[in-house]
Amino acid sequence: MTAKTFFLAWQDKRNRGWFPIGRLDVDVDCADYRFRYIKGAEQAQEKVGFTPLTEFPDFREKYRSSELFPTFKNRVMPRSRPGFATYMHALDLSEFVNPIEILTVNGGHRATDAYEVFPKIARRKDGSFTCRFLLHGNRYTNPSSVKRIKRLNKGDSLCLTTEPHNPQTGLSVQIQTEDYYMIGWAPRYLVKDLVAAIDETGEYSAHVVRVNPPPAPSSRRVLIEISGRWDKHEPMSSDDFKPLVP
Repeated sequence: MTAKTFFLAWQDKRNRGWFPIGRLDVDVDCADYRFRYIKGAEQAQEKVGFTPLTEFPDFREKYRSSELFPTFKNRVMPRSRPGFATYMHALDLSEFVNPIEILTVNGGHRATDAYEVFPKIARRKDGSFTCRFLLHGNRYTNPSSVKRIKRLNKGDSLCLTTEPHNPQTGLSVQIQTEDYYMIGWAPRYLVKDLVAAIDETGEYSAHVVRVNPPPAPSSRRVLIEISGRWDKHEPMSSDDFKPLVP
């Protein structure tokens, strides 16, 4: 397995705003895990009073471990839990992959806190990229869209639409079916990069990877894959993603 980079995002529950606040660099083969805060953490502190996590109490410290930090490990269902096989099926993953591969898809969301985990998008030499994520916000769509989600099938093509003035998040990216049902949104942490692909080249495609019917929770109902290409854009390279320490 090659090295991977993840980011940790935090949501201010008062105004629903999201901030990228930390970076996790992983090399499973070498048992090397490193965490650093990024500039988004300082922005969150200045704007809405974000405070460091108990496990990582210093913004200017570099944290290193030979095991996955509990902050991240606790965001992956243990293999011993009942329903683990069903959970992995919903993510379109083998039961035998490691926790890092699970974090790549599941978003690391827990109902008990305000954090999410997401992988850094890899830009290939030709500018192309591929990413997978679970559909966001589908529980806030209208009844017709909820019914349309139930009729989705693996392989169905989807469309992306830029929404400049979402009342909750500002700029957002809607996910629509080819027959114009708005079924939800792309995760907030992907919005800037997806909009760049839409604006720069217009070269992108989206499709349904898996549909998980009830009793799967709404947060794991639809798994989506998006492929695209940028001319010049470098994903997740803005100031708020830059580490506070080298």
